[in-house]
Amino acid sequence: MSGPATADGGAAGGRATGGSATGSAGSLVLPALADGAELIGEFKNSGYRDTPQLVRLPNGQLVRLPPLLYLVAEALHRHRDLAGATDAEAALGRVAETVSDAAGARLTGEQVVYLTDHKLAPLGVTTYSDGTEPPVVRADPFLALRFKIAVFPESVTWFVGGLFAWLFRPVVMALMLCAFVAGEVWVLTSRSIADALSFAILNPVSILLVMALGIASCAFHEVGHASACRYGGVRPGAMGCGIYLVWPAFYTDITESYRLGRAGRLRADLAGVYFNGIFVVGLALVYLQTGFAPLLVAIVYVNLEMVQQLLPTLRFDGYYIMSDLIGIPDLFRYIGPILRRTLLRRPADSRLNDLKRWPQVFVTVWVLTVIPMLAVQIGLILTQVPNLVAKDWGMMRRLASSAAGGADPFTLVTSGFQIILLVLPLIGLAFILYGFARGLVRWLVRYVNAPVAKTVSGT
Repeated sequence: MSGPATADGGAAGGRATGGSATGSAGSLVLPALADGAELIGEFKNSGYRDTPQLVRLPNGQLVRLPPLLYLVAEALHRHRDLAGATDAEAALGRVAETVSDAAGARLTGEQVVYLTDHKLAPLGVTTYSDGTEPPVVRADPFLALRFKIAVFPESVTWFVGGLFAWLFRPVVMALMLCAFVAGEVWVLTSRSIADALSFAILNPVSILLVMALGIASCAFHEVGHASACRYGGVRPGAMGCGIYLVWPAFYTDITESYRLGRAGRLRADLAGVYFNGIFVVGLALVYLQTGFAPLLVAIVYVNLEMVQQLLPTLRFDGYYIMSDLIGIPDLFRYIGPILRRTLLRRPADSRLNDLKRWPQVFVTVWVLTVIPMLAVQIGLILTQVPNLVAKDWGMMRRLASSAAGGADPFTLVTSGFQIILLVLPLIGLAFILYGFARGLVRWLVRYVNAPVAKTVSGT
């Protein structure tokens, strides 16, 4: 699942400080909302002390703005008919009056220009006061999906979501969940998973079938996210594939779910695992009719997918569930502040002070839990590196021998898949370590270059 890309507009005080226009008097124009940007409004059920306002950029990224900056953007959009006025200062004065009335603080046109050029335009929300277009802002979140390719546009995702949105009706959900629990109990307690697994391993065609069903389950998982958005009344974005660390992954852009409250966002987060459960029910029914043993292996495979998606350590569904539960879009950005406060005993910085009390406690517990879990996971992988390398090398040698001896094509294909599955964890580990090392180096550079605090007395 692809979560929302967000940027933080920073903090703005109750009253803006004075500033001057970046352009000369002759080039001063009334700034305008960036072409394609959309004012969404309040971030519902957020974990921030001051509820931020949301703006959707043309590229689909969300920007969180303090109330004052949002009022400026809203006033500029309201007075967009004055954009071509010859007297730009008078137009800015009208915008300032509108903001002043809404904010309860006196602003001038010069201050509106300052807020626009130094806060809104750099975030890609508005144009600059000299008419220059804003930069294209792209978020670069830690451990995010990379190299995304949209396979289905929004129109197709909207249509597909509409086909399955009825599955979120309360009565249907209750029936599906009961069927899932009954199927799980029956399959996992009365069937021999070990015998089915042995049969599948000895049959290359069965292995390919299990992998194909696993991929189909992942695709249906993404349909669930899109359908939940459609059921909630918001438009899902594109659906496609990308690379998460080094593993291929499907994604659905559900950024629009931020228009919903907490319940709607959690429904969209859990929808993928819910659809995996429906997929398991379908596999169990087919197995009941056919008795085909590899279907049991496919059921176990899909169950492992569900467990993986619910892990809160990386950017799987479990991470977004935690994020939407407390109303904080990006939990990873608080790792540094919390570790500095907890381990180095530094005062809490503004990012932590901006959070409400219980979300701050929640994020702290999450960070102090996730970091050791990631360390243990990486440590376990590191201890298995020699074994993985030896297995991979042996598999490649057997594959080469099979190819030279004219082995069955299915055997060659399955052996190739096994080699890939053995190599990917090693590459993924290298990417994770690189990300942590890069973050550590950046933190050390900022720490070394930070100015020394001086105590000023007699103020």
